[in-house]
Amino acid sequence: MNHEALTTEMRGLREQLAGVTDTAVAAADGLLIVSDTDEAINPEGLAALAAASLGLAQRMVSATERGTLRRTVSYGSRGCAAVYAVGDKALFVVLGDEGLDLDRLHRESQPVLRRIGTILTGRA
Repeated sequence: MNHEALTTEMRGLREQLAGVTDTAVAAADGLLIVSDTDEAINPEGLAALAAASLGLAQRMVSATERGTLRRTVSYGSRGCAAVYAVGDKALFVVLGDEGLDLDRLHRESQPVLRRIGTILTGRA
């Protein structure tokens, strides 16, 4: 697995979009693959919580017959945490401050998610 390529994708989104503060890629079971986070954040804990959050959201979508889960977003008083499914084997976490434009994040993350999926599967 090419951790450098994943880090490049994560940092690219962070540099492209004001308000993105931290990012991580994890396996769907919550094991951290790579992170670009502030040292105050525990990346392993973030990966585990993101997987749990995504898992609950996937169950909600399935139980209510809403199709395939795309993302889940948790809002806090100082920002948000967005968790995107990367296929069924991984996830991408984006933390943002209160200045993050979520609509723009959702649009601009789509090509990043496709490239991360390609890097993780090794398929060109």
